[in-house]
This record gives sequence, structure tokens and C-alpha cells, in this order.
Amino acid sequence: MESKEKKLLLDVEQGKECIVYSVKGQGGFRHRVMEMGFVRGERVKVIKNAPFHDPIEFKIMQSHVSLRRTEAAHIEVVDVESLTDDEKYAFQGTISEDASSNSKSYTDSLDKTITVALVGNPNCGKTSLFNHATGLHEHVGNYSGVTVSSKTGTFYHKGYTINLVDLPGTYSITEYSPEELYVREYITEQHPDMILNVVDTGNLARNMFLTTQLIDMNVRMVMALNMYDVLERTGSKLDIDQLEKIIGFPCVPTIAKTGEGITHVLDHIVNIHEEKETLLKHIHINYGTSIEKEIEKIKPLIASHNEIAVDYPFRYIILKLLEGDKHTEEFVKKSFPDYEPIRKQVEESREAIAMTYDEDIASVITNAKYGFIRGALNETLEWKEGVQNDLEYKADRILTHKWLGFPFLLLFLFLMFEATFQLGAYPQGWIESLVSLICDGVKSVMPEGMLADLIVDGIIAGVGGVIVFLPNILILFFFIAILEDTGYMARAAFIMDRVMHKVGLHGKSFIPMLSGFGCAVPAIMATRTLENPKDRIITMMAIPFMSCSARLPVYLLLVSAFFSEKQGLMLFLIYLIGIFFAILTALLLKKTKFKNNSEEFVMELPPYRIPTWRSVLIHMWDKAVQYLKKMGTVILLASIILWALNYFPSASPELDEIDAKIAQVDEGSDEYAELTLLRSSVQSENSYIGSIGKFIAPVFKPLGFDWKTSVSILTGLAAKEIVVSSMGILYQADGEADEESEKLVTALQNVQYQDGTHVFTPVVAFSLILFILLCSPCIAAVTALAKESTAKWAAFAVCYTTLVAWIVSFAFYQIANLIS
Repeated sequence: MESKEKKLLLDVEQGKECIVYSVKGQGGFRHRVMEMGFVRGERVKVIKNAPFHDPIEFKIMQSHVSLRRTEAAHIEVVDVESLTDDEKYAFQGTISEDASSNSKSYTDSLDKTITVALVGNPNCGKTSLFNHATGLHEHVGNYSGVTVSSKTGTFYHKGYTINLVDLPGTYSITEYSPEELYVREYITEQHPDMILNVVDTGNLARNMFLTTQLIDMNVRMVMALNMYDVLERTGSKLDIDQLEKIIGFPCVPTIAKTGEGITHVLDHIVNIHEEKETLLKHIHINYGTSIEKEIEKIKPLIASHNEIAVDYPFRYIILKLLEGDKHTEEFVKKSFPDYEPIRKQVEESREAIAMTYDEDIASVITNAKYGFIRGALNETLEWKEGVQNDLEYKADRILTHKWLGFPFLLLFLFLMFEATFQLGAYPQGWIESLVSLICDGVKSVMPEGMLADLIVDGIIAGVGGVIVFLPNILILFFFIAILEDTGYMARAAFIMDRVMHKVGLHGKSFIPMLSGFGCAVPAIMATRTLENPKDRIITMMAIPFMSCSARLPVYLLLVSAFFSEKQGLMLFLIYLIGIFFAILTALLLKKTKFKNNSEEFVMELPPYRIPTWRSVLIHMWDKAVQYLKKMGTVILLASIILWALNYFPSASPELDEIDAKIAQVDEGSDEYAELTLLRSSVQSENSYIGSIGKFIAPVFKPLGFDWKTSVSILTGLAAKEIVVSSMGILYQADGEADEESEKLVTALQNVQYQDGTHVFTPVVAFSLILFILLCSPCIAAVTALAKESTAKWAAFAVCYTTLVAWIVSFAFYQIANLIS
């Protein structure tokens, strides 16, 4: 094979196939690429370039993977036509049964509780299976990084309590990313009774790499062959009985979205727990004579500590030590008093293996795993390309087209925001009418006084002012769910990678950033999918500028009041401004704090899938419940506190004087309305909240805000929706005493200073929009930042975003006033 003409994968023409010869490069990049299937002898096809000419999409092992051009330049390939079968280097899939290995003993008295850990690749349907089995509604999506922490659901089956733990999706359990270490540590430290390995049956070759690592860990397993209907639709056939014999544990066809096969999976779990499962046996993957020989040399040194085998099987420890796994090295160093002889033998073994193979040992082991997988699938799988693949290809040609891909992404985002306004206007009007009816009803049955004011001006005005935007938020989440479930989210990252890379962001950063349109907290947690800690920090600092749904009510209120003719376009512009400052922040960090920070871009492009109405509606329902819970807790409490601060002190000589004048005029006269308005204004200014507002007003006056707006901004630190509640309480009384004034939009349009000038103008409104868009995230997001990074970075984010918000709003307001 050395005589064959080699070339770089980068240089292979679009649409052509080739065979991987070798992967150059060092460290994590090389191992990650090989784990994704780029191993010697594997066939790969070049699909297309991204719209900005980088990255490139490849098809390998029935899955689509994207690599940057710089990464494709590290992979050597040869033409398919130039090779014979004998030249295609691959380990043969050999196994050895090892009943005498140091496997864990499960002959203890049976517990009636079984803890099962769900382990699988991203996009394999793991969380869908979890939801169907437990009856819970955890978020699912067709892209990597949806599950970023474990979720536990409890249910009963055949007299047993089953604790099902949904772990983050991961391609392997090495040490490249936080979720990989999280999964590995859960298995070794929490000791689940069983592993339910969920695989995408349409992509077995890639999914089973993780399976081989679990085999090395010597854990009891059941495999869920998920999305089995997709395999059947292509006309492909899988010999499940033979596959079970090869890998040594039960394999069950499942369709997680409908629940088909899940009961059979649970039956096998119970059988294994009761030690009645006839299919269960332990196997070893044979890594070749040289490696197996070195394993036997190290084994006596490790086996002297039998207590360690409870957490880590000896063979697994040895393989990880040979691979140079830092986490395992630290564990062995702490756990073994006589570590030095082990270290010396491992070093000698590595040198011996290096003399046999022209590759590092981690790559040799990865090759061996894929050799085992190929051998198993050659015996069991008859694969056929189906109609679905052809449809996906046609869809992808349009959605990720060189010239059409980026405009289509912008069009989708614009339509999402336009629909949020236009479609949401109808139910929003109905809710506003309902809130007005409730206000009128309370006023008609309750006598005037403090309690009536609390209910009408505090609770209803505060909570009602925010709840009217629930339909708009649900529409936004409907589109986000479509984006996620179809698989287009990953394509968006593929389209944007080159732009993101230029400004210091990783291509994968686009997914958590786009998720930030929903909520910053899960978006910040989703940065765990980024392997490089520097990439995670940069992305986390950029996410607060992505407008979360909590800010949306403020935008909707102000845009409806002052930019009603072009609402959708204005909302689109607001979100684009946020994206611009997110990119600017990443660029600044790249040029200053994180110079020369570059990480490889290796990402699976999941197959397109048609979202189920059940999945989309559950997603919307969960968001509605979260929103309503916030209405009944944080916003209700904030509204009551704010009303009290605005109501007290309720007596003063100035108010007594106004009350005396009111008593002398007719209730329906213009003078009565003016005096009533004056009383509300004086009481508000003399209240506790008025004192606070006047104290902080000088900070915000250069931005065009009065003291009431300043207070509203301050209350938004707890939750951004409270800004609308605060404005509803502080401005609701300021207007003419007709039915229309009960709407906050009208109140904001009419409120005036004492000299007759309007408090709010389009310039002031947009200045406020800019400040809310760019200012510090809510307390929950800041807490998530501190947890995922450090308290210093969280403090920096608060100070930095607030400073940027003030400067931008100041500049806009002052320049706009000069021009006008």
C-alpha cells in the first residue's frame, strides 16, 4: 500500500469517494477524528462545502460529519479504485469470552430497586426513550448537546422500582469534553445496576464505538436498537440473534417516539437483575498480539489491589493507562501506593507497542475497536440506501447550498420573528380583554381602599401586564422546536462555522448561542459540548447578548407602542443587534484574553427528521408551564413588593390638600380626572419607590429614562419579565380615565412630564430596548455562569454587559437627539 498514490482528504473533489489511509496531527484532534470514524481502511465520500466554503461535509459509516478544511488537510487518503481488498488495513473483529475475568459479582441478595443509566450518542433518541418510559417530558432535539446533565425518572415494572437516569449524549467516554467525563464518572462512581446502551440503528458503525468502550468497562448491558423503523424503511436487514452472540448481551429493536419495544427492553433488564438472562456473557475485544501481550505484563501489578476492581475493571484501567488517559493516571496514582512500578511498566509497554505499529497506541486501539465493529456488522447487517437518504440529499442541497444556505437561514429567522408578532397579536388581544374584564369585575365588587388597589394596581396590573405576551413566547418556542427537531440546528452551525471561527467562536458555539433565544440558562449549560475550556468561556460571555424569551415581553411592549407599522422587522433588527454584540465580544476576547485559541471542528450532521406534533407540543407546554410558574411566584411577589413601595407612605400634607380639592368637584368632570391623575403622580413620587427612583435617576437620565423606567430596569435584575410588571404598576395610572388607558401601550404613549413633553418617544423607546437587550442577564443566568465557569467570570459578565448597555444606549440617545 505504500506504493499507492496518497493525497489529502482536502483535495478530494466533491462527490468523489476515497479510503482513509492515515490521520496526521497530534493529541485530542487526532483521537477525536478517529473516534468519529476516520480510521484506516474506512470509505469516505465528500458531500459538499459549506456556504462560506468552510467546513466540508463528509459521509462516513452511514453518517454525515463536518470538518474544517485545515482538519481535512491532516487526513491522508487513497483512491478507491487503486486498492485491493488485502490492502485495506483493518483489525479483524476478534473477541474472547472471559468468564474468569475480574467482573463484578451480582449474586448478592436482590434489591427491588434497579438503577439503569441511559448511555448513547447524541441524536440517538435516548431522551425520547427516557420520556416514554418514565412519562416525563424532558427536552429532546435533533442535535448534539440537548442533554447536558443527568435526569432521573422513576417508574415500576414487574414488581421492581426502576430508576432510569438519562445521561448526556456522548460519542465516547474519553476525556475530551465535560459531558464525556461526566458519563464516565457516573458509571464508575455511582455504580448503576445496568447500562441501557441506546444506539441509532441507521448508524450502527459509529454508535457502536461507544459500545466497545462500555464492553471494556465490563458493565452489564442491554442495547436498544433505536429508530429501527428507519432501518426497515430502507429495506436493510439486521441479524439481531447473531449480533447478540457476538457482543454478549441482549439487543432489542425500539422506536422511542412511539414507545415500541421499550417493554421488552425492561423485561431484559429485570431478567439480568434476577440473573435469568441467557444471552449475557462477558467478552474481550482482541487488540492484537502486541497489545494483548503488554496487557498481560501490566495485569499482575494492577490485580494485586482487588478492591479497585469494584470501581474499575483491571483491563479497562490498563487500556486507559496505555492510551495515556490523564484522568485514569491520576486515579491510579492516588489509589495504588506502589504506583512507580506500574508507571515504569506502562512506559515500557508503550515503547514496545510503538515499535510494532507506526501509530500511537490510542489510535491503534481505536482502529481495533472499529475493526471489531466492522467484523460484527459484516456478519449481521445487510445495508441498503433508502428513499429517505435521497430526500435528505435533495433537502440538504437547498438548505446548505453555497449561495442559498445563509439567506435561507436569515429568512427562517425573519419569518420566526414576524410570525411571533403577527400570529401572536390575536390571542394577545383576547388575553388583554380578559385582563380588563377581571379588573372591571374586581372594581365593581370591592369597595375602594388599599386591598382593592393591591389587587387591581398591584397583582392584576403586574402579572396581567406580562401574561398577555404568553402566546408570542409560545410561537417563538414553536419555531425553536422545529429548528431543533428537524436537524436544521446542526446545519445552521455548519453554515456559520467559518464566520464564527473568524470572530473567535467555535462552530459548535452557534448551537448554544441560538438556544439562547429561548433561555440563557440551558444555553450556558449547553456549552459543555465544547471540548476546549477557552471556547466555553468565550461562548458563555457571548450568550447574554442573545435575546432570551424573558426579554421578549419588553420588546413586544415597546415595539407595539412606538414601531407598530414594522413590528416583525424591528424585532428581527433587535435580535441581529444582539448577535452583533455577541460576535464583537467574542472577537475582543480572542484578540486579548484568548490569543491563538483554535480548536478543531468535528461535528455530526444528524439526519433530517419530521418533528412529531407530540414532541413540539410538549416542548411548548413545558415552556408555558415554566412561564406561568414564574407568573405565580417571582413576578407575583415582585409585583406585590413594588406596589407596596409605590403605595406607601399613603398620607402626606400634599396628598391631603389634593384630596380636599377632589371632594369639592363632580366625579365625572374633567377637573376630577386631572386631580385624580395629579394625586397618583404625587403619591408615586413621594413613595418609597419614588425615593429609590430619584436616587438612581441621574445614572439613567443621559439615556433618556425617567425615574420610573430606571426603577423598572433595576427590578429586571431578578427576571427580565419584571420590567414589564414594574412599568405596568408605575405607569398604568398615568393617563386619561377611559377604558383604553388600562392598556399599558396606551399609557406609555400618553405619559408626560410636568412640562407637557412626552416621557416616551420612539428614540427613548429604542434606547430602552437597547439597554434591556445588552444589560446584565438575570440572576439565574448569572448563577449558571458562575457554576459553569468561575465567580470571577460571572462578575465580569455582569459588569461588562451592563457597561456595554449603558454606553450603547447613551450613544444612540444622544446622537439621535442631535440628528433630530
